[in-house]
Amino acid sequence: MLHQTPGLIDEIRARFAHVDACPFQGPRIFFENAGGALTLNSVVETSAKFAAIPDNQGRDNIASHALVDIITKAKADLSVFMNASGGQFFVGESGTELLFRMIRTACVNAPEGRKVIGSSIEHPASRSAARRWAGIAGLDYVNVPHDDATGLVTAEDYAALMTPDVAVTTILHASPVTGMGMDVAAIARAIRAVAPDCYIIVDGIQHAAHGQMDIDSYGVDGYAISPYKVFSRHGYGIAWISDRLTALPHDQLIDAPATGWEFGTRDTGAYATMSDVIGYFDWLGGQVSDNADRGDRIRAAGRAIHAYETHLTNAMINGTGNLPGLRDMNHITILAGADNPAREGLVSITVGGIPSADVVTRLNQQGIRTHTRKADHYSGNVLTPLGLNDCIRISLCHYNTEHEVAQLLAALKDMKP
Repeated sequence: MLHQTPGLIDEIRARFAHVDACPFQGPRIFFENAGGALTLNSVVETSAKFAAIPDNQGRDNIASHALVDIITKAKADLSVFMNASGGQFFVGESGTELLFRMIRTACVNAPEGRKVIGSSIEHPASRSAARRWAGIAGLDYVNVPHDDATGLVTAEDYAALMTPDVAVTTILHASPVTGMGMDVAAIARAIRAVAPDCYIIVDGIQHAAHGQMDIDSYGVDGYAISPYKVFSRHGYGIAWISDRLTALPHDQLIDAPATGWEFGTRDTGAYATMSDVIGYFDWLGGQVSDNADRGDRIRAAGRAIHAYETHLTNAMINGTGNLPGLRDMNHITILAGADNPAREGLVSITVGGIPSADVVTRLNQQGIRTHTRKADHYSGNVLTPLGLNDCIRISLCHYNTEHEVAQLLAALKDMKP
């Protein structure tokens, strides 16, 4: 694990901006990573560098050729990072916008009267797109209910509602409310067993920072991430699409290349910062393994990140040092259960007798940054069935420490109405 290598956590933390202090608040612990992870210092430097370059891609000059080479390299890096041997990557406005575009394209090209299937655990990014474009395209939308107790939806849940006339399916890789990761490969297999030609589109936004991505193993057609949640910055999203989704008629300029999915001139700096992120995973993999292959190093980094974040969430739930864990605090309720192996770096709780917004405020006053999730259009699909109006989301990443977890437990232990 990362914390078992002397000095490694300190080396990791040194690579991130604002790791222990907010530029507005001062010293603080950052447990709001699901809302946007910390940014690599290299990403900050790269962003500034490219913001100053006036040239665009596609021109016959040295600068333009260099920009094209940087984009080409970033796409090759992404293929290794996400293990995608086919298809293509492209940049858009945000992960949400890219999910809408992929889902819209799949729906409007489906024969009228076919079906779209998605799950009630999904973030509204994919759920809203699927319901909206199913209605416009004359398709029936089918909802797969998730399990309220575990915060999960399974391959068996999808299989129970699958029929051969399903044309489009959406899957959430990890929930930003419960923190639970879904078995995308198993769900996709269950879908294809009944509707082999179905277009399958995955929301990987919450999952990307917490473990390996392995597109070749999933058997899907679209996968979207939001780089600001995986150590890059705001202002863009990244999508991978299969060759067959690429080839569908889609929004594009008249007479433009048929395989093009990007609109206008994209920011070369966005692509370059993803190379920074992937370079970081490569570096980290070299610290935790002796692999000579870059892809193997990146996968080793993903495994180490997942194992360490599981260690941190277990410390949060079961206690650390002489501090009781959340499960032993009578005034704390843990969403989706204390013992849930699907958890990915996130614990959501309620505190008896105190509105979640007040808990977040009290923690903020002690320099601990968390977030309130309300039963609104973002999280109501998860919270309302549990009879909750809100919860406190504590989301961490691999640069957090057990000492920070202990400070959180100390703050919550004596928190009373």
